[in-house]
Amino acid sequence: MTWSDDAFEERLNGADLYFEVTGPEQTDADEPAIIYLHGGPGYNSYSFRALFGERLEDRRVVYLDQRGSGRSGPLEDTEQGDAALDLDTLVADVEALRDHLDLGKIVPLGHGFGALVALEYARRHPLTTARVVVVNPWVHFPELALTLLAEASASRKVALADPAPDVIAKAAEGQHPMVGSARVEAAFELLNGRDLLNAMQFRDAPSRMHLEFADAGGQLAGGGEVQEALVNQGMWEFEYTPYLQEVRRPIFVIAGAHDRTSYPEQVGWLADLADADVTVLDAGHYPWIDDEDAFAEALEEALTR
Repeated sequence: MTWSDDAFEERLNGADLYFEVTGPEQTDADEPAIIYLHGGPGYNSYSFRALFGERLEDRRVVYLDQRGSGRSGPLEDTEQGDAALDLDTLVADVEALRDHLDLGKIVPLGHGFGALVALEYARRHPLTTARVVVVNPWVHFPELALTLLAEASASRKVALADPAPDVIAKAAEGQHPMVGSARVEAAFELLNGRDLLNAMQFRDAPSRMHLEFADAGGQLAGGGEVQEALVNQGMWEFEYTPYLQEVRRPIFVIAGAHDRTSYPEQVGWLADLADADVTVLDAGHYPWIDDEDAFAEALEEALTR
């Protein structure tokens, strides 16, 4: 059996993408390869491989830094002058990567925002998707924005003031009311965005420091351009929930009970609308940090059952 551990920078789907390929060469008779889709948005695949990659050495795994993120090339402007980034493009990048590597069927493994890419890939490409595994997914962004605002309000000990009714009332006829964006703006006015997410996503301070130490080892920073591009595309108004019932492949969810950005509301959408199989761990947004063994067991179950 041929094994590999290689890093690549390839021009795929009009973008310079960085990815690493590890494990045994795939054949049609083998288990499908995993394509890891990091969160953020605008993060990278480095820390997941650094902290958990040894547990996946017997599997074919592709660690992708998504378009404009991590070690991939920066976002490129379109003829209209704006950086091109949307869910359609990110999904097309995954298919271009799968085709480039001649992988056959794959298992998209999406974390946080990356869960959107994994689910939409499966919806559009059911014949090349064996199953979908998502970790602490985000699928309903206006609701996520309300969760952030509620947390920030509680932290500041002020009453929750949802701007949604006012935004809806002021929206012109035929105009989509920017409810999610207004909620996020209100949340970040109460509490710095980084501090708010740290408070909601990590089980404790050592877990946060563990991830920061791993990130420092990769010497990767940034992501702001990707986040800005997605916000300009209306990310905080996006509700993927209407599409969940159209995903015709098995969906497995691994959730951290201490990640209040995802559990229970976001996870609930998948359980209720997509009949997803849900495993809840005593962990935060990065469960492989809090309990590596429990996460490894849950992931193995999701990949093989």
